[in-house]
Amino acid sequence: MNSTLIETELGNFRVQYTIKGLARLQFPKTKIDHASNTIKPVKQWINQTKKALNAILNGKNPKNYPPLDLSSGTDFQREVWALLQSIPTGGVEAYGDLAYRLNKPKAARAVGGACKANPIPILIPCHRVVGANGSLTGFSAGLKWKIRLLRAEGVELPLH
Repeated sequence: MNSTLIETELGNFRVQYTIKGLARLQFPKTKIDHASNTIKPVKQWINQTKKALNAILNGKNPKNYPPLDLSSGTDFQREVWALLQSIPTGGVEAYGDLAYRLNKPKAARAVGGACKANPIPILIPCHRVVGANGSLTGFSAGLKWKIRLLRAEGVELPLH
């Protein structure tokens, strides 16, 4: 397994790359989840990842992202992940609203499943997705991280 640690003020994030780009980003102190076909990363990609990650952790919009390899997801998951990237920094959107935007109004739970399967959290901002009433629902790294990320972006909590 080829993985790299990216140091931030909030801990060391583990990243893994394939020939297509960043394939996995994991929170500090989480069990290692291996991406397949990983490579030793290009230094430029590590630098882009570090800058983008630190920008978001500090509530800013990254200027540049590394290439992202989202091939591990299904077509539906990739659709959801693309929508997540359209939620602006400091904004939130409900699972059901994302389902409507996908023209699948009954797919709110499936949207939640896609968020949970997101291999590149933070850069693909699943932390900006909330329950229908503004409730802070699940997050792959736990609600403490979700709250920390939303607060860094200036989101006033609680939402309801």
